[in-house]
Amino acid sequence: MTFLVRQIALKSSGEEIVRPTTVEGDEILIGRDAACGIHLPDLAVDPRHARLRLAADGSLVAESVGDQPFDVDGRSTTRTTLDPAVGAELGFGGHRIVLSRDGESGVPVLTVRRVEAVSESAEDIDLSSVYTLKGLLPGKRGSAWTFALLMLAAFLVAPIWSWATYQPLALHKDARRPAGIHGDTAWSSGHLSLAHKNLNNDCQACHVQPFVAVRDNACLTCHTQDAHQHIPDGARLLKARGEPTGFAAFQRAVATTFNRPAGRCVDCHTEHTGAGAMQPTRQQFCADCHNGLKGRLPDTALSDAADFGTAHPQFRPMLVSGFAGDKAVLKRVAWSDGLKENDGLKFTHAQHLSKTNGVAQMVRRRPGQYAAPDGLGCQDCHRAESDGARFRPVEMEQACQSCHSLTFDEVGGTFRTLKHGQPAQVVADLLAAYRGGMPERPLSLSGMARRIPGDAAQRATAADYARAVRFYPTQGSQAVAQVFSKGGMCYDCHVIGRGGDARTAGFSVQPVAQNGRYYAKGWFDHRAHRKTDCAECHVKATRSNDATDLLVPGLEGPGGCRSCHVGEGGAHLASAKVKDPVDSSCAMCHAYHMDAGAPWKPADKRKHDDLHTAALDRPRLPGDLRH
Repeated sequence: MTFLVRQIALKSSGEEIVRPTTVEGDEILIGRDAACGIHLPDLAVDPRHARLRLAADGSLVAESVGDQPFDVDGRSTTRTTLDPAVGAELGFGGHRIVLSRDGESGVPVLTVRRVEAVSESAEDIDLSSVYTLKGLLPGKRGSAWTFALLMLAAFLVAPIWSWATYQPLALHKDARRPAGIHGDTAWSSGHLSLAHKNLNNDCQACHVQPFVAVRDNACLTCHTQDAHQHIPDGARLLKARGEPTGFAAFQRAVATTFNRPAGRCVDCHTEHTGAGAMQPTRQQFCADCHNGLKGRLPDTALSDAADFGTAHPQFRPMLVSGFAGDKAVLKRVAWSDGLKENDGLKFTHAQHLSKTNGVAQMVRRRPGQYAAPDGLGCQDCHRAESDGARFRPVEMEQACQSCHSLTFDEVGGTFRTLKHGQPAQVVADLLAAYRGGMPERPLSLSGMARRIPGDAAQRATAADYARAVRFYPTQGSQAVAQVFSKGGMCYDCHVIGRGGDARTAGFSVQPVAQNGRYYAKGWFDHRAHRKTDCAECHVKATRSNDATDLLVPGLEGPGGCRSCHVGEGGAHLASAKVKDPVDSSCAMCHAYHMDAGAPWKPADKRKHDDLHTAALDRPRLPGDLRH
């Protein structure tokens, strides 16, 4: 069954407005309750006053829900039977409901109309305004103008006055506003980060000119040392980013029109985003420029890079290419398997890390002096810096001298040792040692020892001793030659030449350069890899028999960084088998500020767990090789 309800309202001009609705069901409620099918907002009507229901013969039965009656064609009743074909008029307070039948569909039609002064309860009162404060408050127009003026005063006049009052402070580096309320803080879009919290009340420190967006020179007033290399050429930076398209191009045009040009520091380093620490840099921050950079800047020396796991150029370690006097000359080259570096030393990692040769036997005979009982380990020579991130240069006196002694003489129980790293001093000490004494006197000349009878034997012994005394100083030169020649103390570890002067008896020792940082453009932290075997990354160490072998890992292959690090989103996992993948964004290894420290990390990421790799359950070689 369907009821068609037509609500009729009048405009101020007297024109009728008809709002038809349909109500499904065999009955329909009439009352002041908004849930009723016919809602009558009249205090003379009960919330659920009456109901209309369909009878078996097709007629409609109208009956009161409670004790309140209603009118039917002018007569008061609580129950009646109605024929839609004949029609009827029902009265409820100040409303009249006319019953009829729709000519096309045949459904009952209930036309609801409000009539004036029908019931005593209505008494010409507009119920929509009975409970309002209309007339007690100012008009809408006056209120609107008043609040508009208040807003202009609070958020335009007061901020401009506050800024103009303290604007001269922008010209003084250490000047600060007094504590209190400042009108221009109303324009702030949010709190400053912790790095800039001391500027909370000094808007003019960055916003130097009114209605002018922050310029780079305001940033460089304080950031004189840590501003990165992108700053000097803003036009080139914009070219590297490429021209925006679509809606981004429209946004840039609007920003430029309103004095917000692109390419400023604040394009990337946004402020007023909250009072916490700065957020870690996402990979997209870097990839927006460096992905496809060669196409936009053909003259750049940088390679394209997007994701470490899938789109990153091969590493370029900084190697010793030669020497300018005693100073090493460094050169960046592309990493490749078999790359060599001549650092001036003769050293074999395989020999020293062996568990079966003479080195291992020596370690076993000296228990407690080395980290492992069965042979040398990386940590026996390579000692970490105080920060744990890198390693100190290997010192002969600390790492080598316990096995490779430079002792050459003993005097009264005290050993005399050659000066390491000072060839001229070595020569001087050896020559002085042989000039400062004489050969041991033969017992046959003492008169107390037994000797061959006869003067001839005595004269022969005396002649031999005199000859030894005469030629004894020449043995010092022989000792010098022996030290700098094959099998000698210096020759075994250093590259010896014949280009020296008289102070070094014509011998020369090639300078030694220990490369402390191979990847100068990236950061590597050994602390995060303490639970990983050194040999898992430096895979050639245990089998390298050449001191010139470069043991630093590259991007791919055994020990390569991609064996664990899969990029920010782990895209590398789709093309390679990685047992323990580590998400790696650009900011993990690269810092874009001009300092030698590690890339910036938020406070909650600085104390992180060590990175675990597949070598975690294997026997470890603590420490590390140079990186």
